[in-house]
Amino acid sequence: MKGEKPIALMIFLAAIVIIACLALTRVSNKIGLPTLGLFIGLGMLLGSDGILKIPFDDYNLAEQVCSVSLIFIMFYGGFGTNWKKAKSTAPVAVLLSTLGVVVTAALTGVFCRLVLHMEWTQSFLIGAVISSTDAASVFSILRSRKLNLKNNTASLLEVESGSNDPFAYMMTITLLSIMDGRAEGVMATIFMLVKQVAFGAIVGILMAYIGHFLLTKVRLGGTGNDSMLIFAVALLSYGGAAVIGGNGYLSTYITGIMLGNMPIRRKKELVHFFDGVTGLMQIFIFFLLGLLSFPSRLPRVALSGLLIALFMTFVARPAAVFAIMSPFKCSIKQQLLVSWSGLRGAASIVFAIMATVESAFAPYQLFNTIFFIVLFSIIIQGSLIPYVAKWLDMIDNDADVMKTFSDYTEEIPVQFLKLTIGEKHPWANHELRQIRMTPQTRIALIVREGIQYTPNGMFKLRPGDTAVLSGPAFEGEKWGMLTEVTIGKEHEWYNRPLRAIQMEKNCAVAMIQRGTRTIIPDGNTVLLDGDVVVINEG
Repeated sequence: MKGEKPIALMIFLAAIVIIACLALTRVSNKIGLPTLGLFIGLGMLLGSDGILKIPFDDYNLAEQVCSVSLIFIMFYGGFGTNWKKAKSTAPVAVLLSTLGVVVTAALTGVFCRLVLHMEWTQSFLIGAVISSTDAASVFSILRSRKLNLKNNTASLLEVESGSNDPFAYMMTITLLSIMDGRAEGVMATIFMLVKQVAFGAIVGILMAYIGHFLLTKVRLGGTGNDSMLIFAVALLSYGGAAVIGGNGYLSTYITGIMLGNMPIRRKKELVHFFDGVTGLMQIFIFFLLGLLSFPSRLPRVALSGLLIALFMTFVARPAAVFAIMSPFKCSIKQQLLVSWSGLRGAASIVFAIMATVESAFAPYQLFNTIFFIVLFSIIIQGSLIPYVAKWLDMIDNDADVMKTFSDYTEEIPVQFLKLTIGEKHPWANHELRQIRMTPQTRIALIVREGIQYTPNGMFKLRPGDTAVLSGPAFEGEKWGMLTEVTIGKEHEWYNRPLRAIQMEKNCAVAMIQRGTRTIIPDGNTVLLDGDVVVINEG
């Protein structure tokens, strides 16, 4: 068809970009530059002023794509937070993500007015847009560099950066309303802000409980369906709050942090799913922002952008941090590190795009100024965080930064096996203390007639019981190769027991899928028509 070639070319280029960004992730660890900065660089390299000169200046499309991507980054920022580790720092983090954002925006606005001679509303708009720290940038650096920080600083930064975007968003839309004449007075503005916070929080909490109920009470038939459900819950949380005038980003973050710290099934698989989704969203946002930029325009805003970046890094951010953290008797070193770690990123540029679309204020100048500040923050500040932490003696070599996140798994994860006790089973009618178990395994749970028992040594197994065994999971890098063989009536293995089948060397039957049943076979198991035999080739 006529339109197939352009679409196919776009799909092809999208695949190449994703692969290139994944390759840059490995390069990032070697050269010490934050990965997200390299994604932006790739977009700039391929954009209008770059090698391929891909034409892209659709701010409306960019806003829609980036806003949707930011939903999942915000959700996962909450979902991945380990509340047990983070709650001790929560009061300070919440103050930094609310009052700290306001102080940073106000000081930056005053600087833009008095030093750069911008209009007051324009000055404070820049301050609001750039006031929040970026969760994706902070998470990326802490995880990729395995940066273990003293005094629970990693948790503090994680909660702050994950929760402050909604407040920067509220300040941005408030200032845009004032600039465009849509504000209806001080009381109306205050009511709007209160409604944003209240409705956002209420919807976020409600959706977390609904999502938890569905995940624990409704059997959806697999990890893939659970992942799709959580995906939908994140969207519902944002959309439900936004429809009634609440803050969708705040709602999404609250839903994420509550769900991530509730007991839900297949949590490890869900974390891996959202880790991939969020990584893809980060690629989309930062590459698209690089593509949207025109490097040839950056020199025009370089001086003002550099001055704002330096002021925020060395004056506005430290002033907000020290004003909030000092009363909590936090150490000077911790406050200095938190001040330096206030990275700007995706949210700031998304809000800049929003302002560009909705405001008549020198749109390209605003976007390019914010873009320049974000580049400075990610490349300079982000690259130096490990060195600043080391210089301040804030690195904790006895801790593991991954324990800050709820997707952390211990070094020896546990695997569970289900075993049905038959009439002739050697464990039938024996107490647990009489049973010889494989080393490092134990019976963790007994299910008898639908009732669960946590057994002790005197618990006697009966025929019909289901025993749940626990033991260390296999962590090897190579697990052989699993292949399937479907048995038909013409197959040479049909109607034969496994002991009578000659298999190639280093091959063994791992399991048999018979209809909806999964069978762990022994030598006497006879293969029937329709059986799917899973073979492990070592």
